[in-house]
Amino acid sequence: MKAVGLITINYNSEKETHACLASLKKLTVPNGYSLHIMVVDNGSKVPFVLTKEEEQRGNIHLIRSEQNLGFTGGNNLGIQHVLDKGASYVMLLNNDTIADPKLFVELLKELESDNTVGMTVPKIYFAKGHEYHKDKYKKEDLGNVFWYAGGSVDFANVFTRHRGIDEVDHGQYDSVEEVDFATGCCVLIKREVLEKVGLFDDTFFLYFEDGDLSMRVKKAGYKILYVPSAILWHINAGSSGSGSALHDYYLTRNRMVFGMRYAPLRSRIALIKESIRLLINGREWQKKGLRDFYLGNFGKGSFGK
Repeated sequence: MKAVGLITINYNSEKETHACLASLKKLTVPNGYSLHIMVVDNGSKVPFVLTKEEEQRGNIHLIRSEQNLGFTGGNNLGIQHVLDKGASYVMLLNNDTIADPKLFVELLKELESDNTVGMTVPKIYFAKGHEYHKDKYKKEDLGNVFWYAGGSVDFANVFTRHRGIDEVDHGQYDSVEEVDFATGCCVLIKREVLEKVGLFDDTFFLYFEDGDLSMRVKKAGYKILYVPSAILWHINAGSSGSGSALHDYYLTRNRMVFGMRYAPLRSRIALIKESIRLLINGREWQKKGLRDFYLGNFGKGSFGK
């Protein structure tokens, strides 16, 4: 029996976590595999509690950190726990998602198709009514708009990009194919990959950590496959809120970290020039993020202090 450890992080989002766990109840798990769901309560103000029904399911476990460890630390806590328990595979899943019943089995099929495949990622839609521009779509298209159909890394501008975002699915991304980066929203990973490349880098705390892990996985010689038959719906930025001060801080700081590690020299020079402009004319939390980058203040950094 091969054990699969599924980790989801709760941070002040009890309603979304319970809805996610309800969808996982319908998840198809093939014979020869056992699914163990690990909810990491990541410093929530009110401690997360499993319902009686969730406890009775037997495969849902809860661990709590008294402080917010970020996306990196919260996931690492859960990953290390399931690896210590002998998991052969680790699946990361945002708590503000609803899973199609075949999500796991389709990701697993492609992950096991080739020894060089290290990670698999699904087709991810915006949850119905949570599209960025929901008023521009036909009613019947809601819930069928891409959030992620594979990811690429734009090293010229130092951004990770979601292919297909805001497009209605007309079958244009229905082929299994290799992609540049796996979104941390949902990814299935072989144990051997994590043992070889390590877990998330706590330098990032939040944002760009999935790009960094993807780069390390690819440098180790593994492929990342996009699997369109595996489907997920995502309530975008359920815990952080798009366009917030939090976004400004971590995206600005961590883009610098990611760029300096992986971008070509020309792009790194451009990043430094851009950072100087933002230090003068940027928004408050962009400036703070850049100051922390240059001062080497990583992890949670100055945000919220």
